[in-house]
Amino acid sequence: MGTAKLKKTDSTERATAWLRQHGGTLLCFLLLALVVHDIFGTHGYLAMRHTRQEIDKVKADIDQLNKENLQLEQQVKELKSDPHKIEKITRDELGLARPGEVIIKIPQSQLLPQESSAKP
Repeated sequence: MGTAKLKKTDSTERATAWLRQHGGTLLCFLLLALVVHDIFGTHGYLAMRHTRQEIDKVKADIDQLNKENLQLEQQVKELKSDPHKIEKITRDELGLARPGEVIIKIPQSQLLPQESSAKP
């Protein structure tokens, strides 16, 4: 019985001595591992920063789409109420004319050289 207590005391003393000798280093490694995980982990600082940037980009996209929606709503209101706007679209895009009018279309290939020579 005395030998068992001696062995138990001896192993406890060795563990205590080992912890005293290497405990600070072990604690530093654990602390370093926690800091690295907090920075580079899946929910760490860098991941959160990347997610924040994505959220800001999506908010900017939403704002841009809301502006476009407002512009389109304004165009719809104008098309419903402004006959001059409707006439302009029918003339420009559909090529329609009033009775007695003649529409002359000039091909784009003939327009480009004249425009480039007029610019300089």
